[in-house]
Amino acid sequence: MNAKKILVTGAAGFLGSHLCDSLLSAGNTVLGVDNLSTGNMANLAHLHNESRFDFERLDICQPFDPGKVDYVFNFASPASPVDYARLGVETLLVGSAGTINTLEIAKKYHAGYLHASTSECYGDPEVHPQTETYWGHVNPIGPRSVYDEAKRFSEAAVMAYHRYHRVNTHLVRIFNTYGPRLQINDGRVISNLMSQALRGEPLTIYGDGMQTRSFCYVSDLIAGILALAASNEHLPVNIGNPEEWTILSCAEEILKLIGSDKKIVFKPLPQDDPTRRRPDISKAISLLGWTPKIQLRQGLEMSLSYFQEHAETGLVQNSQT
Repeated sequence: MNAKKILVTGAAGFLGSHLCDSLLSAGNTVLGVDNLSTGNMANLAHLHNESRFDFERLDICQPFDPGKVDYVFNFASPASPVDYARLGVETLLVGSAGTINTLEIAKKYHAGYLHASTSECYGDPEVHPQTETYWGHVNPIGPRSVYDEAKRFSEAAVMAYHRYHRVNTHLVRIFNTYGPRLQINDGRVISNLMSQALRGEPLTIYGDGMQTRSFCYVSDLIAGILALAASNEHLPVNIGNPEEWTILSCAEEILKLIGSDKKIVFKPLPQDDPTRRRPDISKAISLLGWTPKIQLRQGLEMSLSYFQEHAETGLVQNSQT
């Protein structure tokens, strides 16, 4: 994918900004849009003098026309429990109206389209590891439902535009991702634990710490997304690192990296927090030739300077998604 005009929604977010970097490095022209409800312009500051990058602050829940584009990457959405807890209705709107509006752009300009979906579509899974054929175990009215159901609706909308309007759509189900530009106070496992360790505080674990996650470094994730965008696959594809870590073992790894002997404290597990999460990436391997290259310790080392710079800016939030 090069020398194309590409629209990236959610461009000022963690993943959106890294995606913009990769698309520009490949020789594309990028229009980034974001309403900055959760995005941060600091994530795009290094592109200030990049002639092939433009940014517009707008809300994709309102119809808009960016002009002719060759590809649309829809990454606009609050993506952490902290954000969608305070922006519940907005999360539902961006997953419904926002997705439809961006699909209409792809339809109008015969553009390719990739939607950033999530492993949260699987809910608290009863199948392990999670394959793309698993339909999920989701509480549709629980505190996490505004995000889970928004993403599930988005997937249905994307497939409808593919089936009824022949839009060249793609769906990536993203598993836990970390790296530089991850929000410090968003309640995710890595950001919570890294910031606490760097501040010399006891590390907070929710539940008994035996619940699991699989952590994918951001550059690996973006490589998988770009491979999917260039493919002929229209059904969902898991992109994530299949190495499974308990939250407790992740905390211990971070303490070793920081060189800290601080204690770990345990607090109650939030409602509907998934107990196990690991992607089956067989489909990504066979269709895309993609596998993650960076393991957790290396990725944490690569992220350390960022977290050292930002650890004091936010309080740890009551979640570890």
